[in-house]
Amino acid sequence: TWHLKKIPQIVRERTFSLDSPKFEAKTKLELNSVCGIECQRKLPVPSLSDLKDLLSYETVFENGTRTLTEVNVLGAVLDPVGNTTTQRASRKKRQIYGTDSRFSIYDKKFMTNFPFNTAVKVSTGCSGILISPKHVLTAAHCLHNGKDYVKGSKRLRVGLMKTKSRGNGRKRKGVSDGMPSFQWTRVKSTHIPKGWFKGVSGDIALDYDYAVLELKRPHKRKYMELGISPTIKMMPGSMIHFSGFDNDRSGQLVYRFCSISDESNDLFYQYCDAEPGSTGSGIYLRLKEPNKKKWKRKIIAVYSGHQWVEINGEQQDYNVAVRITPLKYAQICFWIHGNDENCTQG
Repeated sequence: TWHLKKIPQIVRERTFSLDSPKFEAKTKLELNSVCGIECQRKLPVPSLSDLKDLLSYETVFENGTRTLTEVNVLGAVLDPVGNTTTQRASRKKRQIYGTDSRFSIYDKKFMTNFPFNTAVKVSTGCSGILISPKHVLTAAHCLHNGKDYVKGSKRLRVGLMKTKSRGNGRKRKGVSDGMPSFQWTRVKSTHIPKGWFKGVSGDIALDYDYAVLELKRPHKRKYMELGISPTIKMMPGSMIHFSGFDNDRSGQLVYRFCSISDESNDLFYQYCDAEPGSTGSGIYLRLKEPNKKKWKRKIIAVYSGHQWVEINGEQQDYNVAVRITPLKYAQICFWIHGNDENCTQG
């Protein structure tokens, strides 16, 4: 069941203008030398002043101007347990090995209907998910490398799936039903938490690898609501699902599901088969609504991608997702609504 949680409040304190970004960073769909599972175990619990710093955010607008908004955090419960993780099985190097468990969605009916129609393509080469009529959730590193915004993020666009057909519904010769084309929409503004920037943490902090894009024009599709990420124990079969546009299957929507093998307070470690391009996909679960017979899908994490980290002096890899914690829920909800009034219950 989805459990309602009281959400901390993110309150805007002040906003400053910053210099326009250079937009010179290269897009990297695979990250190296990040704080992984061993490093996470040693991290101290952030203090309230740390949280205010980490959850302050930059906004970049379509015309290239940039602001920094400082926030206050009210009602946050600071977890004394810290970033503890469950013990995990050792894993071999993999993005995909053995049987590839991904499914390409070819059927037009599935592709253009919920939940698959919530998947979008970001023009920098990543995926994302619709979270409101005007907002898309994706990974921060699709737009910013920790020091500067990536080249393609200056004129950022989001592609919403449509299946190729003529206006009267007749198919063109040689165009299969299963190949989506994209209706591209310009991005009006981008929000990235300050916790992602290298200057704050000294290194890239995967915990903050998420961003929200505001579209210039609203779409009329069904979007997926945010949910608070439950612990592994509270998930049916500890299973997660996500769809994105993997680079090795050009033009196809690729769906997968798998179980989570490990977790920290902010991250899920999992074994889903995925290739670059699916980074930024919304990871969702289907749980029962409280006191109702209905099931509901909600986004509980953002797929950050395939990561290399140093563990005991050796480079190891895993697939990681950034959990939507009550604090992140409050922040993303604040970005969508511009106030915290609609964000009290997650």
